[in-house]
Amino acid sequence: MREHNVKLSLLSTLADGTFHSGESLGEQLGMSRAAISKHIQGIQAWGIDIFRVQGKGYQLAEPLTLLDEREIQSQVRNPVELHPIIDSTNQYLLDRISQLSSGSVCLAEYQKSGRGRRGRHWVSPFGSNLYFSMYWRLDAGMAAAMGLSLVVGVAVVEALERMGLVGVKLKWPNDLYFNDRKLAGILVEMSGQAGGAANLVVGIGMNLSMQDKGKNIDQPWTSLADVIGGEHIDRNQLAIQLIRALDEALQQYEYTGMQDFVERWNRLDNFIGRQVRLLIGPNEIVGIERGIDPHGGVQLETSEGIKSYIGGEISLRKGD
Repeated sequence: MREHNVKLSLLSTLADGTFHSGESLGEQLGMSRAAISKHIQGIQAWGIDIFRVQGKGYQLAEPLTLLDEREIQSQVRNPVELHPIIDSTNQYLLDRISQLSSGSVCLAEYQKSGRGRRGRHWVSPFGSNLYFSMYWRLDAGMAAAMGLSLVVGVAVVEALERMGLVGVKLKWPNDLYFNDRKLAGILVEMSGQAGGAANLVVGIGMNLSMQDKGKNIDQPWTSLADVIGGEHIDRNQLAIQLIRALDEALQQYEYTGMQDFVERWNRLDNFIGRQVRLLIGPNEIVGIERGIDPHGGVQLETSEGIKSYIGGEISLRKGD
């Protein structure tokens, strides 16, 4: 992390959104303007837009609200670690399971190797989104964790609703949508042995203000800024509310399983009542989506009736 200290110091100064000259930044950090310029280029490689105007200096394209570990920790019961730069919040926890207490949280400003479901790359520009993971020990074992990503999705959307952010929906089994575009993804990874407890790591990546930083994403996407009409997003309060909601939902899931979450999911299902394609490997099933069953499987209505599926990926039919 030491190699990033200069860049992080520069970002802390530039976060106010005003111009700062290369000379003043150099004096502050004890280095030349040329060295400052090189570090600015490194920051831009993290996905941050910085303007340089002759005679004025450097300015962020928009003010940056950095996450504050102390503020977040003061308002949640969970042990919290904040890393400005990390490979992957999920991987960080997976590598340290033996050292963690259930409910431990890892947050990051920037992921170098963020990943989504099926090993897909998760675009993770610095300070633009929210990336965090929570470790949870599920004593009921790995078989009991089948519907966990659905439970997490319900908890996150309901937390957003309590914050006044309405209109966010769920896509089975692990995405949040707004206006048919992906807003956030959920990745649940687990380890354990038959007959023993399951060690779960729940990762959430939510787009907050991606703008053109997401131009390389291979599917329709949106940001929370679109949900709230461009108003300011307090990233620290958002993190606090999501950590609280996830902790509460996982505790509830331990005691009740899926039964308390089925109706809550179906209320938020983005595709319920719509014709969709369910892609399972090379196979494609077309039908009307009818929500989830008591076990968390997605239900499709075809000419053969309603059938549940526990694997695959949903897509709208072409032309819909």
